[in-house]
Amino acid sequence: MNQPHPIPDVQGFEDRRRIAINKVGIKSIRHPVCVADRDARAPQHTIATFDMYVGLPHHFKGTHMSRFIEILNTQEEEISAKSFEPMLREMLRRLEAETGYIEMRFPYFMKKSAPVSGVQSLMDYDVTFVGSIDARGEYALSIRVVVPVTSLCPCSKKISAYGAHNQRSHITITAQTNVPVWLEELIEIAESEASCEVYGLLKRPDEKFVTERAYDNPKFVEDLVRDVAGRLNADARIVSYIVESENFESIHNHSAYALIERDKRIDPV
Repeated sequence: MNQPHPIPDVQGFEDRRRIAINKVGIKSIRHPVCVADRDARAPQHTIATFDMYVGLPHHFKGTHMSRFIEILNTQEEEISAKSFEPMLREMLRRLEAETGYIEMRFPYFMKKSAPVSGVQSLMDYDVTFVGSIDARGEYALSIRVVVPVTSLCPCSKKISAYGAHNQRSHITITAQTNVPVWLEELIEIAESEASCEVYGLLKRPDEKFVTERAYDNPKFVEDLVRDVAGRLNADARIVSYIVESENFESIHNHSAYALIERDKRIDPV
């Protein structure tokens, strides 16, 4: 009886060009996940988009792409900052790699109450977990959240006989922490330092409130990033951060933008 010939592992063949690859893997694969929710008894179910890469040594021809999918399919428990490192290290073990990178992007929902009527609605936020392991085996995790807010221009208010232009803005916080921090906490920091929060559903008394709230609390794009950075500076759990604000200007054909970056380990003052 003829024995079947073994199927060759082409990816494992030696490559003679001697050029290492920094990142190789899969990009933009969607997968259902459960994310820990601060205010709910059960984790929040959502759909995430994953990028998963490993470093490929110069002597390997390729990596095993199917193993990335297998790793995702074993993630039955909720995904959180705490579970991200074990998933990364399992990826390195399965793919026999020294360095690795996983980015997970997903919509995250919070139930918000309108400021006067109390009517509740859902707000969605774009969240990204970025985990990496370097050649020294050191793990790093960054959490990025994009928070829509209202900003009102101080200059417009000052020079106008009545009214002031305002617009929707995106405050983006990217943070590394020394202990887990809830997504809701980062979102609340951004919202509280804006001219006003935005809501999914408002009644007329709520519209009056948010309009007047923004008018009484004008902020330039520079004010937004400085005020958020001040909150993050005062939080000992935050190791490093990037704060960005983009104002989608209502009277200009461009956005206003500002960024502050700080690593407290390098710049402790």
